[in-house]
Amino acid sequence: MANVLDLRRRIRSVKNTRQITKAMKMVSAAKLRRAQERAMQARPYAQMLTSVLESLVRRTDLFNDATGDVMHPLLVEREEKNVLVVVIAGDKGFAGAFNSNIVKAAQGFIDERRKLGQSIDIEPIGRKARETFRKRYPAAVYERKEEHYDNDLATHIEHIRHRAEPIEVTGDHPGLLQKIEFDEVAEVSRSIVERYTDSEIDAVYLVYNEFKSVISQRVVVEKLLPIRKLGSHEITAAEEMTEEQKEAAARAAQTSGVSVTAPEESALDAEARKFGTAEVDYIFGAQPERLFRHLMPRYVTTQIFHALLESVAAEHAARMTAMDSATNNAGEMIDALSLTMNRVRQAAITKEIIEIVSGAAAL
Repeated sequence: MANVLDLRRRIRSVKNTRQITKAMKMVSAAKLRRAQERAMQARPYAQMLTSVLESLVRRTDLFNDATGDVMHPLLVEREEKNVLVVVIAGDKGFAGAFNSNIVKAAQGFIDERRKLGQSIDIEPIGRKARETFRKRYPAAVYERKEEHYDNDLATHIEHIRHRAEPIEVTGDHPGLLQKIEFDEVAEVSRSIVERYTDSEIDAVYLVYNEFKSVISQRVVVEKLLPIRKLGSHEITAAEEMTEEQKEAAARAAQTSGVSVTAPEESALDAEARKFGTAEVDYIFGAQPERLFRHLMPRYVTTQIFHALLESVAAEHAARMTAMDSATNNAGEMIDALSLTMNRVRQAAITKEIIEIVSGAAAL
């Protein structure tokens, strides 16, 4: 059994750890509030864009009357032979099972699609997802091809894909989650849209943690492309929180001053929602094909941007809950060690008293 000095050292060490986990919990709670606020601020724009497209769809035909073609290639549905999976995890650890649950859901989706004979491209976002899938699958190989025209005054650059394996990692986006900027997300979205338009991929799925509130979140697999219905999320798989996880998250939120209810719809959101449903004969200055060409890629960008914001908020909520549990466990460990130390010290005192009494009796 450890002596009193060793137990005191362990208690001091656990107390220092408890201070760290408590501080990390409060930092995550503060970041969670900012993440929720930013997600709320992004809602009016996304809702208005969706409403404009819905209004356009209601007043025009999705098919060209002359050619019979679909107005935009992102609406075209093809047989799913090559599928892109965008996996959004976190950059850091100490968030409980947050990253492992997302990787597990993505891996389950990949295994299911491989059984159907489909080729899979993985686009990981977040250091944890990038490190995991890089270890499991090879990176895609691209050949850079340059062609010069007009006496080298013009150059055409083309990247040719050479697929070697049925499952490959195609993208790398380091630092995207550290500070989510719309322009950077637009670059990621532009690459995905181009690959879908060029028929390199036949469908796009997002795997991320959908966040409504601290106690209302789930890991989902959402179909991003092709677009079937504007303004709705086509969820193909979801894993809900357990009651135990909800209780732990609620306790962590209560002690951190974070609301457990989902934010209510603001006046701007309600006004933006009315735009697409109002019975008003809007006059669009441009042709429907041109409007679809400019708005559809931006709609995809807002969907990815929305998923990134929710994933970041969910990560902070998971880290807050994990650090709250670690703080509580540290407190219980301190109590147990203190009780053991008192028993050891009392036993040592009793032993000394017995030795003194025995020595006195021997005299």
